[in-house]
Amino acid sequence: MQIENKETRGKCYKCMRSSCTCVCEYINPISTKTHFIILMHPKEYKKEKKGTGHITNLQLENSEIIVGVDFTNNNRVNEILANEKNTAFLLYPGNDNFNLSTKKNEEINSFMGENPHIFILDATWPCARKMLKLSKNLQKLKRVSFDNEIKSKFIFKQQPESLCLSTIESVHTVLNLLKKSGLEQSDTNNFLVPFEKMIAFQLEYLLNPDSKHYRAAENKEVLLKTKYKKNKVRNTIFEQEKM
Repeated sequence: MQIENKETRGKCYKCMRSSCTCVCEYINPISTKTHFIILMHPKEYKKEKKGTGHITNLQLENSEIIVGVDFTNNNRVNEILANEKNTAFLLYPGNDNFNLSTKKNEEINSFMGENPHIFILDATWPCARKMLKLSKNLQKLKRVSFDNEIKSKFIFKQQPESLCLSTIESVHTVLNLLKKSGLEQSDTNNFLVPFEKMIAFQLEYLLNPDSKHYRAAENKEVLLKTKYKKNKVRNTIFEQEKM
């Protein structure tokens, strides 16, 4: 990959990445019954070329992004919640959540309803907790979660633990669980391809001697942010916090 100067390389305003690392050719939006609302923290929005919320939105025809921290009085969020035809949920870990990984298919279909809307907090874990603490309307939502046994492919972003997933990986997991129950029908086989290409571009950039951020290393593992908590056995179900 040729490394260009920041001043001379162009920018793709669809995937919000530089032209030389554009992933648009790998974008293949899928249609879903579930409407996904990505609540993006302003800090995440500013560094969107390195985040996965924007790519998730591009990969989902039935989705939208709302930027903010406190959504208590957000007109669009409250419009969705006020629509009696919608069933709204928050994808957030906790012990008392509706666990998509353990429920029977008929239970999932009955719980999710005919017009499901899933809110996702797109932020670092500390920022996500703050968003939820401030947003009184989100606190009232029923929560859904899932068990996770895979390590995130988002190797360049520090996570509390190795099994914490990025936004696009979480949505991919949820879609596959909803497909298993029969609620969703879309093909998700290539859903993560743009994300995987983004990771490949970043790794190639760091290993390129012509890059100003070049990191000389024989083993690429030394480049990755793998410093997690010592507890290696866990899932995505955390204790629900008191608001």
